[in-house]
Order: sequence, then C-alpha cells, then structure tokens
Amino acid sequence: MVRLPSKATTHMIGRGVVLFAVGVFFALVLNLLQVQRNVTLFPPEVLASVFSSAWWVPPCCGTAAALIGLLYPCLDDKWGEPRKVNREWSGVMRCVAVFVGINHASAKIDFANNLQFSLTLAAMSIGLWWLFDRSRSGFGLGIGVAVLATFVTQLLVYNGVYMYTEPDFLYVRSWLPCIFFSGGVTIGNIGRQLAVLDNDDYIKEHMD
Repeated sequence: MVRLPSKATTHMIGRGVVLFAVGVFFALVLNLLQVQRNVTLFPPEVLASVFSSAWWVPPCCGTAAALIGLLYPCLDDKWGEPRKVNREWSGVMRCVAVFVGINHASAKIDFANNLQFSLTLAAMSIGLWWLFDRSRSGFGLGIGVAVLATFVTQLLVYNGVYMYTEPDFLYVRSWLPCIFFSGGVTIGNIGRQLAVLDNDDYIKEHMD
C-alpha cells in the first residue's frame, strides 16, 4: 500500500516550488542587469540563451531560494521569533522592490571608489533587514547566506566559470556580500509569508 504524503508535506513541497520559481525569476532578471552593465562576464559560449545567462545560474538560484525560504520559518519557530513585521503581501512586495533597487544600484550607480559604494550598499541592506525583518533569525541567516554564497562565488570565479570586472575583494566585487544578504532576507520574507498562509489554511480546515 502506497502511503500518501501528509498535507503538511504537500504544503511544504508547494512552498518549495513557488520559492524555486521566484529564485529563477530573480536570477534571470538580476543577472541580465549585471551582464548588460559588464559587471559580470561569462565566456561567449555560455551566453546562448535569450536571457544572456549561463544555463545553470537560474536552477542554482532557484534551489538556493527554496532552501532559504523554507529554512527561515523553521528557524523562527525554533528561536521563538514572533513574525510580527510582515503579515500581508504588500509588505513583502515592498521588500522585493527595495531588494531590486539595491541590485539596480549595484549595476547602475558609479561611486568615486569601491569602498564608499560597498559601505553604501551595506547600509541599504541592513536598512532592508530593519524595515522588513528585525529578527535574530533573519539577520543570522542573512549573514550565513552572504558568507556562504560569496565563498562559492569566489570558487566559481577562481575556476574561470565567469569573472567580475574590476574585482577588489579577492576575485569579486566587495559589495557582493551585501547583495547576498539582502537577497536572503527578501527570500526569507517570501518564505515566511507562504508559511503564514499555510498555517492559516491549516487552522481554517480544523475549525471547519
């Protein structure tokens, strides 16, 4: 007899699929912005797609988004975070807009030096966390995402998978951890909101 997955498992899989799609979308749009501004450079043979991106970038970002988005509400429950900041999609959409704005700034704005630019993006990223998160789990996981993702990116660039123009932090730009931090917080907020919807549906089912 085949045992069907529980509703909780089904809901988690559904959230993972949505988060994966969100990660793929962010990867396509934001990476296109970076490539068009020559911030990142891929070998010519990998830029055959209409989105000017290596084929493996969107699925990798989608998988990372699914893991991060599912992990955030789990850490909230473990650490007893109240989840009071965002209970509506309007707040989540504002967080997404600020995250896209930070990425747009990283590709479009020219500062006198990279240090000044990095400090500005760091302040913007922490401001995003303060406005839309303010939780210990969100800050801690955001730092973890920034460190791990920057390390992986360094390895990829070191092995010639792609490169950054004018690197100033080993092989990448010094502002890159700020992008990863704000991205982790943004995906985490989406994951939290999806978890809240699942919990609300679960409560309604049992009330009925």
